[in-house]
Amino acid sequence: MAKGITDIVDIRVGHANDFEAVTGCTVILFGKDGAAAAVEVRGGAVGERELEPLRPGHLVERIHGLVLAGGSAFGLDSAGGVMCYLEQRGIGFDTGAARVPIVPAVILYDLGIGNPRRRPDAAMGYEAARRASAGPVEEGSVGAGTGATVGKMFGMARATKGGLGSATVNLAGGVKVSALAVVNAFGDVRDPSTGEILAGLRSAPNSSKFSDTLAQIKCGAVRWRFSRPARTGANTTLAVVATNARFEKISLLRIAAMAQAGLARTIACALQLRRRRGFCHLVGEKALRCEHGRRTGSGGCGARDCARSSEGERPGRSPSPARPQEGPIGRASSAGLTWRSSSRMRASVRS
Repeated sequence: MAKGITDIVDIRVGHANDFEAVTGCTVILFGKDGAAAAVEVRGGAVGERELEPLRPGHLVERIHGLVLAGGSAFGLDSAGGVMCYLEQRGIGFDTGAARVPIVPAVILYDLGIGNPRRRPDAAMGYEAARRASAGPVEEGSVGAGTGATVGKMFGMARATKGGLGSATVNLAGGVKVSALAVVNAFGDVRDPSTGEILAGLRSAPNSSKFSDTLAQIKCGAVRWRFSRPARTGANTTLAVVATNARFEKISLLRIAAMAQAGLARTIACALQLRRRRGFCHLVGEKALRCEHGRRTGSGGCGARDCARSSEGERPGRSPSPARPQEGPIGRASSAGLTWRSSSRMRASVRS
């Protein structure tokens, strides 16, 4: 049975929720030795903490946890609780004087859906870390997805509930690629194989029919400005990709960028309206091999490289990992927004 991103060895996921305030946080832990990681950030209004260790050239090579949280910038406090949890267990970057857990954090804006005075904090981050397990990832309106919504062009009254989902793709040679996504998008979520809208802007507050956001934009419809986010709910989509295959850090950065294409297949991406972060984590040391059994080092090889190798030339490197598709998995919440539970939503994540 597929468990989501916890299909990757040494990854644990935990959620903490405040259903009354309609917010929460999700913590991903990577084991005592941590994981190599990289990040791709797009969008014009980013809320983050300690992303520099994810960039090539940084002294710190591995991270020990990752926090996805609601609460806008206030939610970044939840990372402090995760650091405390890991420090108590002797996990962190050894500075000589102390072990410092490396825990990047990113947030989404959900202050307009519940109680904006109650946000994820250090205590909630600690609780999410304490709950982290290697079991199947709980999906829906949980953790960072508790206050997530989609289809907000005409305000929250016509939006649909978003959420958190996770899936795994199994490749040849025992290689696994997993994704976890929290979808709090401005526009609609579509089935990439058919283009059908699965969740998004509704035609009326009490309607279950969808009104195509892109079609509305083409017709000249105007959304509320970001300076009035309480009306629109603002928007962020967070995605994490993890694999047990072996990659260099620069390749992880390229994979994180490639993951953005997976988002573009399922949500309409308008960078001035949306903040997006894509992460890629390496957990494990499984070397990729081509169909000829040759090790490819940093990700794809192709028959051309094998042919050159057999002729005495040194194979080149051309990373080409699979890109799992992301999308929201949600359940109805106390926020009063319409949510249609659909197996097709899960199919769009797992295809």
